[in-house]
Amino acid sequence: MAKIKGTIVVDIDKCKGCGVCVPTCPTKTIALGREVNGKGYNYMQAVNPDTCTGCTNCATVCPDTVITVYRVKVEG
Repeated sequence: MAKIKGTIVVDIDKCKGCGVCVPTCPTKTIALGREVNGKGYNYMQAVNPDTCTGCTNCATVCPDTVITVYRVKVEG
């Protein structure tokens, strides 16, 4: 049976680090990073990218729509 593997892409320059997305991730894939973007905000990063299921919770709650989620079927 195929499993779904997800991955996220964040527009780092537009992320303001509000953190709304972090508690919505059921697999603890994302967190606010220590690095800052050009505006001085800590931005969201995938800290455990292998655990992403592609659920899209993070992208759905993002007020600035800076997160894009990709989903791929993988044989498992």
